[in-house]
Amino acid sequence: MNKKELIETITKNHAGRGLSKKSVAGIIDDTFAAIAKGIKKAGRFSFPGFGTFTVKSRAARKGRNPKTGEAIKIKASKAVKFKAAPAFKKGL
Repeated sequence: MNKKELIETITKNHAGRGLSKKSVAGIIDDTFAAIAKGIKKAGRFSFPGFGTFTVKSRAARKGRNPKTGEAIKIKASKAVKFKAAPAFKKGL
């Protein structure tokens, strides 16, 4: 599913409530912006029944350029990790 399909599904599920695709798109954008802000600020975001997003630190490491075989240094970085809730996992 992509963003367009999500917007269409929500609009269809709430037909008759006066929600346009544009307003649903705005709500979805605001929701994901708030989740991103929460992850940045607190280092995690949890949604019961769905899962938890946390910030994971990756250490600096050595790698190889696949084209030339030359050794390179990969800088330390941060990534977002997702752990599914047990109820969500069970439904897969």
